[in-house]
Amino acid sequence: MVNLGLFSEIKPVVSVNVRFRIPYYTQWGQSLVVGGSEPVLGSGNVKKGLLLTPFHEGDELIWGGSLTVPTGFQSEYSYYVVDDQKNVLRWEGGNKRKLVVPEGVENGKVVEFHDLWQNGSDSLPFKSAFKNVIFRKSSSLAIEKRLGAIQNKLDRDDSVIVQFKICCPNIAEGTSIYVIGSSLELGKWKVHDGLKLNYSGESVWEGDCLIPKAAFPLKYKYCKYGKNGNFSLEYGSNREVTVDISASGPNYVVLSDGMMREMPWRGAGVAIPMFSVRSEDDVGVGEFVDLKLVVDWAVDSGFHLLQLLPINDTSVHKMWWDSYPYSSLSVFALHPLYLRLQRLSENIPDDINQEIQRAKKDLDGKNVDYDGTMTTKLSIAKKIFDLEKDSILNSDSFKNFLSKNEEWLKPYAAFCFLRDFFETSDHSQWGTFSQFSKAKLEKLVSENSFHYDIICFHYYIQYHLHLQLSEAAEYAKEKGVVLKGDLPIGVDKNSVDTWVYPNLFRMNTSTGAPPDYFDKNGQNWGFPTYNWEEMSKDNYAWWRARLSQMANYFTAYRIDHILGFFRIWELPAHAMTGLVGKFRPSIPLSQVELEKEGIWDFDRLSKPYIRQEFLQEKFGPLWTVIASYFMNEFKKNHYEFKDDCNTEKKIAAKLKSLVEKKLLLENEDKLRRDLFDLVQNIVLIRDPEDAKSFYPRFNQEDTSSFKDLDENSKNIFRRLYYDYYFHRQETLWRQNAMKTLPALLNSSDMLACGEDLGLIPSCVHPVMQELGLIGLRIQRMPSEADLEFGIPSQYDYMTVCAPSCHDCSTLRAWWEEDEDRRRSFFKTMIGSDSLPPEKCVPEIVHFVLRQHVESPSMWAIFPLQDLLALKEEYTTRPATEETINDPTNPKHYWRFRVHVTMESLLKDTDLTTKIKGLVCSSARSYPGQEEAQPGVAVVPPKQQIAGEQEKIRLPNQDPKITSIAVL
Repeated sequence: MVNLGLFSEIKPVVSVNVRFRIPYYTQWGQSLVVGGSEPVLGSGNVKKGLLLTPFHEGDELIWGGSLTVPTGFQSEYSYYVVDDQKNVLRWEGGNKRKLVVPEGVENGKVVEFHDLWQNGSDSLPFKSAFKNVIFRKSSSLAIEKRLGAIQNKLDRDDSVIVQFKICCPNIAEGTSIYVIGSSLELGKWKVHDGLKLNYSGESVWEGDCLIPKAAFPLKYKYCKYGKNGNFSLEYGSNREVTVDISASGPNYVVLSDGMMREMPWRGAGVAIPMFSVRSEDDVGVGEFVDLKLVVDWAVDSGFHLLQLLPINDTSVHKMWWDSYPYSSLSVFALHPLYLRLQRLSENIPDDINQEIQRAKKDLDGKNVDYDGTMTTKLSIAKKIFDLEKDSILNSDSFKNFLSKNEEWLKPYAAFCFLRDFFETSDHSQWGTFSQFSKAKLEKLVSENSFHYDIICFHYYIQYHLHLQLSEAAEYAKEKGVVLKGDLPIGVDKNSVDTWVYPNLFRMNTSTGAPPDYFDKNGQNWGFPTYNWEEMSKDNYAWWRARLSQMANYFTAYRIDHILGFFRIWELPAHAMTGLVGKFRPSIPLSQVELEKEGIWDFDRLSKPYIRQEFLQEKFGPLWTVIASYFMNEFKKNHYEFKDDCNTEKKIAAKLKSLVEKKLLLENEDKLRRDLFDLVQNIVLIRDPEDAKSFYPRFNQEDTSSFKDLDENSKNIFRRLYYDYYFHRQETLWRQNAMKTLPALLNSSDMLACGEDLGLIPSCVHPVMQELGLIGLRIQRMPSEADLEFGIPSQYDYMTVCAPSCHDCSTLRAWWEEDEDRRRSFFKTMIGSDSLPPEKCVPEIVHFVLRQHVESPSMWAIFPLQDLLALKEEYTTRPATEETINDPTNPKHYWRFRVHVTMESLLKDTDLTTKIKGLVCSSARSYPGQEEAQPGVAVVPPKQQIAGEQEKIRLPNQDPKITSIAVL
């Protein structure tokens, strides 16, 4: 018999019934789960979380569930959409929620949490760009009460305690937040009689009051009230809360109302490559220290953001080819090009100072002399290093830097030493050092090695680059300017990263892009594609480390070619162009699938289709000579390439040899293009790893191989082509992106923007929206297929808009190079039937810039070249010389420099006043505002922003036909 007296001394546990409630529309077969950090919510395992039950309340579908917990219970939690097996299909964005059961809640009482689904965009105000830069004053508020603490007592059975909770990251000093509403306790809509909330930290404001059950349903809104009397009420319809007023209903209701509904925050910025900046103190190229000058100019111009191209070391070839900033030697190391020599020491000898002054003069050219600048800087830096290495290497500051960065710094220094020793970055040519190991690395960087000074010199350069960039980054934060970096999609195949982590890359492939606006033949960037399967094994540690390193300097970043995280355009290593590739991952056309369609001649379709008449058409009388060198006739009037020239690289090599031997005297470039056309003349690409899998060749209908098919086969391939490129991959690509992109986004608190130009799968924009990623809109490259030009007034809020970017010509160059599109723009966008001016005069520039600043886009970012075109005195240089990159040229020399120093631009108050006037007139935020803008938040808007109309007049033309409506 049980002795119940044994339990008489045990105090009963005071428990509380917690209920969850969230409106959310699901699809058939989907459910909602609450998963959290405590065991009752699964301890991080969603499958063990609390499964919710749906019910209808009016037109809304509500999901609810309950559990019993002890008083004072706390847990982090989130909502998840799951299938029948509780596999996660979707999860909330934003920060983890915090469940706090209020202290003092009596035993058996019911606490009901009313939540709203958090989208990815809800986390934007907590990104460092806003939290630590733009809204930095708001983040220093003093906490007035603990999160979740209830200030009222439940002393009436006919009432409910309601806790109001709202997130408001942007608030001016001395401003309070109130809840006003339909009940007496909420002031009957009078702010002075409403409920004043208290700051609870992390931009959350809370307050509670005892509300009679008879007051429900309760209508309410949040508002701001400033110390100077400014009042701003959140926009949109009234909020409303309904509770079960029966005896089984809740005693406490916690309303987590998400973000305060305010007009969307909008800002502007300037984009300029680091190498393009010119200052009075630089040596041949813009330097990290010069960013402080650019920041000052940005502030004067009303800009909250400064965007750069990649700044990582690209010294693969040790020549001007390395000017390409997207081909990283190391994704962690900074580029020595941007070093300020004068800041290396306070005791630089006179002779070295004189050498620096001579170098400044010699390298102060119109464009960057990459080779000359790199050679000079490293030579002078080595002399200074030799003088002060002992003091620097033994300093606490340096030792701390080395300790924090040795994981990447030691391999980088060893790689640079081996590159110079073997005179190549191709690590397959390094003999015993071709295969990386930690043991070999430790020997290479050992203090006892004869080359230790060389290793330390690379440490020394990176140390000073870190100090100089950190100083500039901190300066930008203090000035309220977001420093935006660039995350390249690839790394060079001969890089530190492919040497140390070869398993993370598919070294027998190359990355590129299919034919698009930039290049009708596609692009081949030469980077190996990623082995995502291998990367996933450690939860994308390489990517996470890379983003953490960027976050040391930047508060925002651009994800280069974000489409590559959905699928990448993969080319064989032997390809030189970007045309004959396939998407990876992708579902191929199987041989069985094709045979069911009546397709069987796979060699005919997947090998170059070359008939004698094609050769005669391309090469004329020379065709027999070309055929004798490159072809075999395998049947009458049908040819195939010989084994020594059956790929693009083999063709180029053999052709070059024949020209050098003067066996062919014709134009080499034309012959190569024509031969490439022939080797690309296929309908299907056979998978080199699976001979029974095939991929439709991009733009297959342009090939003569396709044109020679019968009509039935053509129709089959048209249907299969459309299915492959626009239908069958969507689910796979979404799944791939939802594995890879969250790993990046969760690695830092930087604001992320995705470069989503090109051939856009339909799954891309929904995923970006779900994850809170900001897209890119370039007016002359609209994402809408039926538009010739993008319409800035119709852009989504979650975008960056720009008139041009580094991968296309500047606004001025584009206007002058393309007469047909210039006329079309003048007619459709400006609304004039007259002939447009041949030059992009300042009035045209002003019109285009105003279109962009008045757009709803969160950010309007302008290349510096486009801003300088507002004044004629800065347009004397030929417009074509201002272009940063030519995507059609894989060996383009990235060397543009602004022809005026930043010091001179800072003195040009006429220009900064014009630019700031544009920014201010568009209601965009700008640095230096005395207090936060009332009623402004970083949330997607419910409505578009309409621009005003302004009439401007072009010079020296008939005033009747040259007025322009600025929309």
